[in-house]
Amino acid sequence: MKTRRAPLAAALLTTAVALTGCGSSEAGSVPDGWGTLKTKGVDVSYPKGYEEQSAGERGRHNAAAAVRTEDGRKVSVITVQLGFTEANSAEQAAIAAEAGIQMGADVKGQKDVELAGADEAKRIDFTFEATGEDGGPPKGTPVQGVILAGLDSTDSTFAVRVDAQRGSLSDGDLDRIIDSVEVH
Repeated sequence: MKTRRAPLAAALLTTAVALTGCGSSEAGSVPDGWGTLKTKGVDVSYPKGYEEQSAGERGRHNAAAAVRTEDGRKVSVITVQLGFTEANSAEQAAIAAEAGIQMGADVKGQKDVELAGADEAKRIDFTFEATGEDGGPPKGTPVQGVILAGLDSTDSTFAVRVDAQRGSLSDGDLDRIIDSVEVH
């Protein structure tokens, strides 16, 4: 009996390894021509048309940021925050990240999301109306947002946030941004 089970177990293990490899090949992948925000805790890629901001431009809380502008106004912003709160789980990190969403925003809720390198992560979808401040879209413009939050390999919190004026970022590009996230 042992000799019959060994080949079956080896075949199952080989299949499992092959399937695992296939499933993770897209996670953390970077589309051709895209740039990448690299930090010590997480990397995320962004489409053509975005420009990385220097430390002084992105604000003291963001480890990295990329911005797309049209007619001199920001229409989409991708940021990475690291170590922004003390948390012991992706759930706690997501709650803390959600606290940073603009007052009056419509939070659609939080759900599990798979990110390359993360044991667990949460996704928060929300919408709000732009304030017209800080070079962003005109006041009242609808903005869609997504935050991906969790813990990196050192158990430090991370949050990848994408804010985009409605219509300025396709659903496909948003999905590719999320698929590009790699947690260290």
